[in-house]
Amino acid sequence: IIISRIVIAPIGSTIINDSGEEQILKKTSVGGIPSEGMFCDAGMLGWGSGASGIAAQVPDTYEPGSSPPSTKPGAPPKNGSGGGSDVPAVEVKGLFEKKLTKEEKKKLAEEKRKARKAAKEAKKNAE
Repeated sequence: IIISRIVIAPIGSTIINDSGEEQILKKTSVGGIPSEGMFCDAGMLGWGSGASGIAAQVPDTYEPGSSPPSTKPGAPPKNGSGGGSDVPAVEVKGLFEKKLTKEEKKKLAEEKRKARKAAKEAKKNAE
C-alpha cells in the first residue's frame, strides 16, 4: 500500500488558475455530482515547479488540515547556493528489475546447488 499526502483545496480556498490569477473555489457540480473542493497541482499553489494536472504531494510531517508549504517540499533553494542538503541520500530501486538470461539462471541454480551440497556436507561432518 502506498500512502501519499496530497494538497486538497476545500470550498472557499484561494488557488491560482491557469491564467495565473487568484480564484476562490465555489461549490459546484462536476458531472452531476456536487464538488466540495479539488486536488491541487503545483501551479495552483504557486510553487513554480512541478507537473501540471498531477496532485501536489507533501511529506508526512505536514498535518492534515494545515496550510500547504509556500514552496515545493524538497525543491532546491532559489538563491542558487547549491550548498549541502539536509536530506539524506536515498537509494531508489527501479520498479522492474532486469530479467536474467537463460545462462544466468543456470549459473545461479548451479551456485545454489553447490551451496546446499556444501552445507549438507558440513552438517554431516559436524555430527
